[in-house]
Amino acid sequence: MIDLYTAATPNGHKVSVALEELGLPYEVHCLQLGKLEQKTEWFLKINPNGRIPAIVDRDADNLAVFESGAILIYLAEKTGKLMPADAAGRSRVLQWLMFQMGGVGPMMGQANVFFRYWPEKYQPAIDRYQNESRRLFEVLDGRLKDREYLAGEYSIADIANWCWVRRHDWSGVPVEGLEHLQRWLWAVGERPAVQRGIQVPKKPEVDEKEDPAKRIAQAQSILQR
Repeated sequence: MIDLYTAATPNGHKVSVALEELGLPYEVHCLQLGKLEQKTEWFLKINPNGRIPAIVDRDADNLAVFESGAILIYLAEKTGKLMPADAAGRSRVLQWLMFQMGGVGPMMGQANVFFRYWPEKYQPAIDRYQNESRRLFEVLDGRLKDREYLAGEYSIADIANWCWVRRHDWSGVPVEGLEHLQRWLWAVGERPAVQRGIQVPKKPEVDEKEDPAKRIAQAQSILQR
């Protein structure tokens, strides 16, 4: 049994989608990020960095694993699924997983903060992160031009990138003109396990009219994820 410590964010959904795809039993523990539950002493024993997601594998002597990419690799290797066993295939998957971890996630995350949450509109920052996110989308589109998935067979690389790119509207980043990326977004999104995974946990509604102080606190909590 896996204990999943998560919230309704792209990084959280990466792990819940993978767990659903792999058919592993898991128990969900939803952390309230706005209340900084991820910074509490009990959770820091699981993830010293104080961010979600994290897992505890009860079947592996209560092994705790944090960082969403590391969790995906652990689950793939634990089950022998969603990542090839050969060195070349594994390398391709890890390259595109790192592409998301080092590029798509950080750039879209910053776009979210400045475009959606920060009370003052600082256009140079919005432009920077939206433009860089769009450039990364174009890289993905080029990769998907002559292949169904990013690294050959469907893998944790697709899960990681999809869970972020699917929220392009929230980041204010268009996907128009990227037909291969759009095809991939639809194909991955149609998978039953993916549809189940993105419902874990239920996402709270966002009040766009809330007061500025609350929105600043929310933005700061997002930066701490």
